[in-house]
Amino acid sequence: MAAFLLPDFPHRFSMKTLTLARVLGLLFPLLSPALAVPPADVQTHWVAAWATALQPIPQRADLPPLYRAPEVAGRTVRQIVYPTLSGRAVRIRISNEYGRTALVIRGVHIARSTGGAGIDRQRDIPVTFGGKPGVSVPAGADVESDPVPIEIIAGTPYAISSYMGQEQAMVAWHRVASQINYVSPPGDYVADASGAGWRQRFTQYAWVSGLSVEAPGATAIVAIGDSITDGMRSSINRNRRWPDELVRRLAREREMSVGVVNLGISGNRLLSDSPCYGEALQKRFERDALAQPGVRAVVLLVGINDINFAAMPPRAGLDCDFPHTQVTAQALIDGYKRVIAEAHRRSVRIYGATLTPASLPPQREMIRLAVNNWIRTGGVFDGVVDFDEALRDPARPDRLRVVYDSGDHVHPSDEGYAAMAQAVPRAVVEAATAAGK
Repeated sequence: MAAFLLPDFPHRFSMKTLTLARVLGLLFPLLSPALAVPPADVQTHWVAAWATALQPIPQRADLPPLYRAPEVAGRTVRQIVYPTLSGRAVRIRISNEYGRTALVIRGVHIARSTGGAGIDRQRDIPVTFGGKPGVSVPAGADVESDPVPIEIIAGTPYAISSYMGQEQAMVAWHRVASQINYVSPPGDYVADASGAGWRQRFTQYAWVSGLSVEAPGATAIVAIGDSITDGMRSSINRNRRWPDELVRRLAREREMSVGVVNLGISGNRLLSDSPCYGEALQKRFERDALAQPGVRAVVLLVGINDINFAAMPPRAGLDCDFPHTQVTAQALIDGYKRVIAEAHRRSVRIYGATLTPASLPPQREMIRLAVNNWIRTGGVFDGVVDFDEALRDPARPDRLRVVYDSGDHVHPSDEGYAAMAQAVPRAVVEAATAAGK
């Protein structure tokens, strides 16, 4: 358990990544030093160990600072990720889903992170794509790397360094990463170990959208939703989102063959797209959740922004809340049913999470309560994750408990996110693990 340090075939281009592959040799996850080596005839497979959902960056000349991407052309970008499964080989997915031109990366390395922008030189390995060090990903496509023979230890930070093309710009990202990442001075710094000169920092993820490990018998749980799954207002660089806390809980329970990946997007809605907050979840669900290798269970928490954004005043310039669509409880229920049907077509179990208290005015609170009642009693989801019950103040159930409130009366504190992880029923984990046997 000491490994959990959470702190704080040739490849091909396609609109969907290749999610299953076999590599020669004996590859197995490093789950425990005492674990016996599996026999050579074990059928191995790739399983999502880390992922993030990308969203297009608004393309306007008058963007506010929060939406201005860092300059990356001809520089090296180093991003820190925390895999949730162990293994001896990894594949990295690069996405150009929202690009209008090719995404050009001239070199990629993966290495064990030593903190900040530093890496362990002895654990730094080049990544290839069809045997080549660079890759050009067409607009609207994604690609997975060749298998990289590197020891992956769950919960340990890894740095993925990308030396970008001379004309490359960042046009899509995951905006709320709650993780500091780094941009080098101009030049190829993929093998630079010190990280001393990496003075530009940013708190988003870009183009690296997934990491899968070769893990026989392992499976993955996907958490998908809005900012409360994304971990908005949790402690930066400390992995305190509720899916991170679920990883810690599984480690305590010695469930070492289940990965948890977070596909939440802050501001995301079930039914409507946004200029800033990504495609509607019902549109991105198949790509972001069901296409994850090894996924067997999904926890869905979304809808509060659909309820709220209709009441947000229109803004001149960049209006992230557009369209200000009025929704009803029935409209949300119909949207959930469409997502549930997609999951069931892929034989993936899906668990509905109740919408958490948000100090809403009466009319909007009535919609939240009606939605929650349907989630609990409708019998359409495979089960219920009652986050509302876990976080609400018993005396004032339309509000978060004070200790679970980050201060804005909508997003949980670190303690609130930990309570959410404890509220995930054992049935979710059992559904994932049973599918891997």
